[in-house]
Amino acid sequence: MSDPFFSTDLLGEFDRLQRQMASLFPAFPASLRATRSEMFPLLNIGSTDDSVEIVAFAPGLDPAAIDVSIDKGLLTISGERRPPERQAGDDTRVYASERFMGAFRRVIELPRHADSGNVHARYANGCLTISIGRSEASKPRAVTVQ
Repeated sequence: MSDPFFSTDLLGEFDRLQRQMASLFPAFPASLRATRSEMFPLLNIGSTDDSVEIVAFAPGLDPAAIDVSIDKGLLTISGERRPPERQAGDDTRVYASERFMGAFRRVIELPRHADSGNVHARYANGCLTISIGRSEASKPRAVTVQ
């Protein structure tokens, strides 16, 4: 006699449940540790009184392989992370790889007060830091009362 509530293929049932959940919530990662490949690089975005600050966490990239552009209020960060070249005699078979490899592109809508003519970008320690100045009209200023 078989119990209709408990299948003998428990792992298969968990896999089926995960696929159903992924179809209901496509924007969420499939597991707690995983992120979607189109979410590379991860970003922190903030602002100061003088600028908009964006930090893209992209370790292992050649800075010359990163393209940063601004057009019509959109900042685009794109490039490609290539897998390391295999050494002669390396017969390692990869059975799990969590590091993103391949082409990437992130597009960020900039606030209206961002000055696209005042942009500085630098790459250090695996972080691409982009600083975009604010327009003079949007900077906080003190008004003298007469």
